[in-house]
Amino acid sequence: MTSSSALHSSAGISCIICAFNEAPRIAAVLAVASVHPLLHEVIVVDDGSTDNTAEIVKRFPSVKLISYPTNLGKSFAMATGVAAAQSDLLMLLDADLKGLTVEHITALAAPVLSGEVDISLSLRQNSLLIFRAIGLDFVSGERVIRKEILSEALKEIRGLPRFGIEVFMNSQIIARQLSIGVTYWPGVTQSRKTEKLGYWKGIRAEWRMIADLMKVAYPLVLISQTYHLLLLRPNHAGAAASAVRI
Repeated sequence: MTSSSALHSSAGISCIICAFNEAPRIAAVLAVASVHPLLHEVIVVDDGSTDNTAEIVKRFPSVKLISYPTNLGKSFAMATGVAAAQSDLLMLLDADLKGLTVEHITALAAPVLSGEVDISLSLRQNSLLIFRAIGLDFVSGERVIRKEILSEALKEIRGLPRFGIEVFMNSQIIARQLSIGVTYWPGVTQSRKTEKLGYWKGIRAEWRMIADLMKVAYPLVLISQTYHLLLLRPNHAGAAASAVRI
């Protein structure tokens, strides 16, 4: 594991967290992100939450909160965060992570800060089995990416379906042939929508998210994206050996 002090921390990273009704979960993420020495700033975009998400965020004075009254979806919220970010590097984190530690954030940042790869993605403990089998979660919400890749397309991102941002990022990564590092996050899980909303509401929400993905790319395109992303990993023939583990 690479220590924080061994990294070129002067570069700084802007962390963007998009949140909608994440009051029971976001404090655990902010408790880690808000004190991490590699994160120059932490920006939470409160995407029209109807619970007390904003009040929870305000308990962390160093965190910048951007709120708006209407829920416009993750893609629009991400564009808002990117526009506000000051650093050249962005770390994107989901607001509903469980088990996140300082070491996880360091491990996600390390491959990009060291120049080993252009982009890093997490592979959580509860990523889908197929993703864990191939060693890549193509819809991972935890990434380190250069701001320019997204800031040049803010208008397009704002017009994406609500959950189309990860697939859009993948298309940009593939078009630019950017190298990818995968960071295994043992012990980190993401709260499923069935946990947040109850079984049936959660299932409907999962299907709406899948429908959004289909609006951005057809199934064959998604399979093609995954294949091309795998090829962008250094030493992809031995990808498991080149992934970052903590």
